[in-house]
Amino acid sequence: MMLVTTAILTGLALAFANGANDNSKGVATLVGSRAMELGKALRYAAVTTLLGSFAAILLAQTLVDRFGGKGIVADDLARLPAFAASVGIAASLTVLLATRLAMPISTTHSLVGSIVGIGLAAGALDAPTVVKVFLIPLLVSPAIALGLAAVAYSVARATRRRLGVTRETCVCLDRSFEPVAIGADGAIMLRSTGAVLDVANREQCVERYSGQVVGLDAQRILDVCHLLTAGAVSFARGLNDTPKIAAVMVAAGALGSAHPAVALVATGIFIAAGGLLMVRRVAETMSERITEMNDGQAFTANLVTAFLVIFASKLGVPVSTTHVSCGSLFGIGAVSGKGHWSTIATIVLAWVTTLPVAGLIGVLAWTVLS
Repeated sequence: MMLVTTAILTGLALAFANGANDNSKGVATLVGSRAMELGKALRYAAVTTLLGSFAAILLAQTLVDRFGGKGIVADDLARLPAFAASVGIAASLTVLLATRLAMPISTTHSLVGSIVGIGLAAGALDAPTVVKVFLIPLLVSPAIALGLAAVAYSVARATRRRLGVTRETCVCLDRSFEPVAIGADGAIMLRSTGAVLDVANREQCVERYSGQVVGLDAQRILDVCHLLTAGAVSFARGLNDTPKIAAVMVAAGALGSAHPAVALVATGIFIAAGGLLMVRRVAETMSERITEMNDGQAFTANLVTAFLVIFASKLGVPVSTTHVSCGSLFGIGAVSGKGHWSTIATIVLAWVTTLPVAGLIGVLAWTVLS
């Protein structure tokens, strides 16, 4: 009974840690492009992620089974409460450590590392299945996201220019955006009056699109689409991550004969809580430190991320929302030439170390609990 309780608590702790590390990944582009302030964006992400968690009840049962260890380790091991509790402890501690360091890592990687480490320690791991079902999608998905984002943005930019939509630098004055010009000496001045802006005003400069598409203001269309795709990414994250975390409780038989929906709902609520209470450090990394971006680039990154994660969730493919989201931003940074590659290298290093760290903690937890 103690191990079952431990499995429940570690599952909920992992859900909270997931929210703390992942909640900003859907709305980082809104903040990074200055389309929305951080607090409001995080609340929007929490609500749309929770909706995705509820949708997982109908669409993502396959992921519940896979992350419970079925087919990955021996069935006798997967059914033990000590196995589920050890996986939950290792994954939650790994994600919480990364959150403290402001590093966006993958909860999926943490779970896989935990399962593999414990499976190896118990001599009950099906290695070919791990490679086929987990490692290949996790390694390939960020590269696909990077490539798709680079191509999609290049196509969107060419289309925008063909439609005659131009990009201009503006500053918000008295609730309206005023175009500005940059002089040869670097001075920034209002086009309408020629007034030179001071340092504080310069920091408020943003890029906006000028022109119409099918008779509608291009910037307004983009604002709406950007908001919708940010919500779609958060929804996809809830859809893809919730069943993986709920599997910790389901695998342990922690809910008795109750339907897995109970674990999915509880997981979704704790993900939302973590995403509201402990997310700002990672949010700053995602929105500001990976790449500079304008509205069009941000929209493209979100569109690619939402498409890949929702598609993978429906097929039961365990991709990482973190890797796909960051991969899309890497692609945008590569095309725009504004990627912060030292930060990107640090994030990739964090990804590489996630698996062995989670595996080592998993082995230690298994040794104690078993």
